[in-house]
Amino acid sequence: MKLLNVKDILDQEEHIQQTDPEREVLKECNDETTNYAILSHRWDDGSEVGYEEMTGLMKMEEQKRDKVKKRYGYQKIIKSCEQARKDGYEWLWIDTCCIDKRSSSELSEAINSMYRWYQNAGVCYAYLNDVDVSVFPTKRDDSNYAGSNGWPVWFMRGWTLQELIAPKKVDFFNKNWATIGNKQRLAPVLEEITGVPRKVLRNGLAATPLCVAQIMSWAAGRETTRVEGRAYSLMGLFGVNMPMLYGKGKKAFERLQLEIIRVRSDQSIFAWYPQKPRTGSVLAEDPSEFKLCGDSKMVKPDEFLGMIEVGRPWYFKFPNRRMIQANPILWCRAAWLRTRARSLSQQLYTFSVNSAGIQL
Repeated sequence: MKLLNVKDILDQEEHIQQTDPEREVLKECNDETTNYAILSHRWDDGSEVGYEEMTGLMKMEEQKRDKVKKRYGYQKIIKSCEQARKDGYEWLWIDTCCIDKRSSSELSEAINSMYRWYQNAGVCYAYLNDVDVSVFPTKRDDSNYAGSNGWPVWFMRGWTLQELIAPKKVDFFNKNWATIGNKQRLAPVLEEITGVPRKVLRNGLAATPLCVAQIMSWAAGRETTRVEGRAYSLMGLFGVNMPMLYGKGKKAFERLQLEIIRVRSDQSIFAWYPQKPRTGSVLAEDPSEFKLCGDSKMVKPDEFLGMIEVGRPWYFKFPNRRMIQANPILWCRAAWLRTRARSLSQQLYTFSVNSAGIQL
């Protein structure tokens, strides 16, 4: 990964006239051996500073350079560097300027590695640019955050889900770069906002058994600029890798599910509920179709056997539950989904999955 040299960036900013134009502000580093900070933020179209501009800043004509430095995105870089220096970090990663997006291979590698990069960072700075108060908003506020479900818009973006979960330490900053809390202390509020259990927020994905449907539910209300981003932003949460193919629309989410099925024996991936009646693929079209799966859970084979009546091997009814049951031969994992929105009297059904396909 390419990292910003915090000292060089700030020296360049403070002594612009004396800076060597050939000085390199970005360096290739190993994320597993380098101690670095990382930024999580919302992109602001038109004002962000890219890789080419950041590496060529000192070679620009003064007038053009001054325009770049006045941008909101450049000030965000400087403030992040100042915070990193204050916290004792020599290196910083920011997605806007640390990836050369002219290279499709570099962009693909970065997106596939991003979860690991956030996970290995010493600290993640979560910049909430629409929070102008000195404390973290702990209650829904539809007047100030009307367009983002009553919470800062950072929590509605697709890519910030992994940026919240992956790092061990996340510090939140308001519009003026004042600290307003951290992930550990704010875990109960963050759980309310995001649906991510506080145990996961504090200890990571490995802290508790999780099924695919539950993880998908956390992304149900989030948005990305590109449709494909809805899928690519979730790869790290499921530990899968895929080539980046933009222009395919919702097919990207189908590819993600197929990749998950390839590496995980978790049939809760079929627990989605369509937003409107449709026929066709057994796979969901979008993470939003997992909205009702927030309380899905993994069921071990012995627990599953205890839930059923002897002599009724594969067809059951559970009040207010839909059982997604395991392969009867291989005894794979099973999962159940509480479907709050459905009537208790509605017909419920099960299906099994084996190498021949789905058995209805």
